[in-house]
Amino acid sequence: MNLAALTTLRVGGPARELRETDSEAELIDAVRTADTDGAPLLVVGGGSNLLVADEGFDGVVVRDRREDVSLVNDGACGGLSITAAAGTPWDTLVAQAVASKWSGFEALSGIPGSTGATPVQNVGAYGAEVKDIVAVVRTWDREAGSVKTLPLVKAEFGYRDSMLKRTMTHGPWGPTPRYVVLEVTFHTRMASLSAPVRYQQLATALGVELGARVPITDVREAVLALRASKGMVLDAADHDTWSAGSFFTNPIVHAEAVPADAPRYPAAEGLVKTSAAWLIEHAGFARGFAVRDDARATLSTKHTLALTNRGAATAADVVELARAVRDGVRDAFGITLVPEPVAVGVEI
Repeated sequence: MNLAALTTLRVGGPARELRETDSEAELIDAVRTADTDGAPLLVVGGGSNLLVADEGFDGVVVRDRREDVSLVNDGACGGLSITAAAGTPWDTLVAQAVASKWSGFEALSGIPGSTGATPVQNVGAYGAEVKDIVAVVRTWDREAGSVKTLPLVKAEFGYRDSMLKRTMTHGPWGPTPRYVVLEVTFHTRMASLSAPVRYQQLATALGVELGARVPITDVREAVLALRASKGMVLDAADHDTWSAGSFFTNPIVHAEAVPADAPRYPAAEGLVKTSAAWLIEHAGFARGFAVRDDARATLSTKHTLALTNRGAATAADVVELARAVRDGVRDAFGITLVPEPVAVGVEI
């Protein structure tokens, strides 16, 4: 099977072997067998954060098909604990959370991919991050050959970062995890109102002030609408959604490195976070930008932060576009954008 079929960018050549697992025991066995055989390993969830080489992957691809969600604690003591198998589609879990009035998930609506991938990247949107609701990440530790449970403090979350991500091993086929996520437990509470709205664009869409709390269903609807307007909600008929979402992370740099009129938000001491999309646009890359007239990969026509497959793009096409944008921003502002997707067998 070509990995293009398992990724939202829809690029990538064949896998030497694909193992799809339907139980935790099968998942662990597939990983352990690959390690025993010395085979390169790629664990695929929703494929929303992968850029796979046209040559494919000369190793074992493991895909977790489990979608189990269980309520561990019913909230009688003031909180809820919900455990989801790693293979559970993230937005399926968010939809269930909103319908069940499990507060804290709503601003993370519409994000593609699997639940197991969310703590690795510490996914976030509209002022919320998954670290805000994660309690425990249960994993298979490939180095120790045993199950390891990581409480929140051990996950060491940062901006689009975690200990899970930092402990990946980088080989010729790209990064491979030391810890394979088995399931994630979230801690929240029952509430009909959302967590405080922290993102101005979302507050404006909702017609409220920052810090307001509104019905969680309203937040989900507003976030889905905002994401759809940017081509960030998967739609097979819309090539703007044939992407890996935001392709570059927002840079965190010294304050003096940011152009005077660029957005800036406090980060660590002496550092600020600025907008990758603003830098891309002001470096001269408009929506729909292509490196040539017949290019098969372009910037989204809705949002400059997404690199998209217009229907027949290859990984090489996406890499060429990514390099052009990265180099153009660096030439214009001296800031080097960092790609967000995991590159498998390619170098950006």
